[in-house]
Amino acid sequence: MLAKLFTEHPASVDETYGEHMAMALGFAGPLFKAALACLVHAFLPFLFVTRGRDTIGDLHDRLVVNHRVQPEGRLAALGDD
Repeated sequence: MLAKLFTEHPASVDETYGEHMAMALGFAGPLFKAALACLVHAFLPFLFVTRGRDTIGDLHDRLVVNHRVQPEGRLAALGDD
């Protein structure tokens, strides 16, 4: 039962636990950097003007547009077949 907690969701997107961990960690770094840039931008609006938007667009493309697996019904609702 405990193993199922770690493997059920990765399996639902056709990934192993390790593959899913690598994918999630691959998103964590850019999101962290974008969050820091947005924090700086809040106080100094002339810095990092498009960093947050650019990061979100890049990550969206990686997750939705270019992802090798489309969970049934989820991405189809977004118009990606």
